[in-house]
Amino acid sequence: MKQKLTIGLFGFGVVGQGLHDVLKTSPAFDAEIARICVKSKKKRTLPEEMFCYNPDEIINDPQINTIVELIDNANDAYHIVKKALQKGKNVVSANKKMLAENMAEMIQLQKENNVSLLYEASACGSIPVIRNLEEYYDNDLLLSVTGILNGSSNYILSKIFDQNQSYTDALKKAQELGFAESDPSFDVEGFDSLFKLIILTTHSFGTIVNPNNVLTYGISNISDFDIQYAREKGFKIKLVGQVERLKDNKITLFVLPRFVGKDKYIYSVEDEFNGVVVKGRAYDKQFMFGKGAGGHPTGSAVLSDITALAHNYKYEYKKMNFFDEFKYYKDDAIEIYLRYSDEAVLDHFNFNSVSEEYKGPKYNYKIGCIKLSHLIEIKEKLRQLDIFIAATGRSLNY
Repeated sequence: MKQKLTIGLFGFGVVGQGLHDVLKTSPAFDAEIARICVKSKKKRTLPEEMFCYNPDEIINDPQINTIVELIDNANDAYHIVKKALQKGKNVVSANKKMLAENMAEMIQLQKENNVSLLYEASACGSIPVIRNLEEYYDNDLLLSVTGILNGSSNYILSKIFDQNQSYTDALKKAQELGFAESDPSFDVEGFDSLFKLIILTTHSFGTIVNPNNVLTYGISNISDFDIQYAREKGFKIKLVGQVERLKDNKITLFVLPRFVGKDKYIYSVEDEFNGVVVKGRAYDKQFMFGKGAGGHPTGSAVLSDITALAHNYKYEYKKMNFFDEFKYYKDDAIEIYLRYSDEAVLDHFNFNSVSEEYKGPKYNYKIGCIKLSHLIEIKEKLRQLDIFIAATGRSLNY
């Protein structure tokens, strides 16, 4: 049975304004935005009495039964969502960083207060990947989830490989179009993809992983040499997040640039689009594709969650509650391409084996197998070195 939703909205940027407009015209369910909390006063398209500047005015309002949180600051989002859940209010959030860093607590708060926290908009924009993992892939057949999870970095790489732009020019264009921030590190260093991957892992395998314990490496150090190497081999480079099931109820996950061939679904995922490949024992591979960023794609996911709340929907965290526990395993080996100039760099890397290597006048590279645990130990150092790392994409597990 549907219930009327009286909404307290936090944030009134592009997504928040779009959500307000859509709710006014949507006949599907009974919902209205009662108050909007923003940081500061300025002239807006709605009457001044709609706005407040103290979060507690909304959280403590007994008439408001639903909170929609659409702000950038993860710390502020955490306090808003936590208070709202403790007050017995259902919540919709799009804050991937806050969710990934506090997933266990958020799940416990829902249980303790018999409320629902939905966050489809936190991962892959308009693609309903969380709901699909929760409802459709809720059995024990899932093997891996692999995808392009960040539209900004994918736009940059698309311009590099499809239009021969330099990394610097492609980044500048992405910033001009609003796909990348003035400080693009959250996207291009892989952190946005990491937080999304943590959330997808929770719904794929029922395992909550600390983001600090996951190998994350981005595309900011890519060079013309790396691009030319990929082209000569018939590859594109994509920034990819992956969680994969191993033997004995173990999983491994990482975010890395990857060499992607034409035979892979994500090869043709371009510009600001996201693409997610779900692999299983019985159904092989299934592919989901859509815009992963922007006001309208994100707004559509927020609206979907609000509609679900109107029908009393909750995540059941089925893999966590009804299946054997999967353990995060960091000692799995992965095959990587390492480009470097200074031979001293190799002192940081402990390759198990090397299958290919090249030494040139300016750049050198090695391709070989190395333990994830070793790369995780030095992951902060990796960003400081004059190197580029990419996964070859060759699986060592199947």
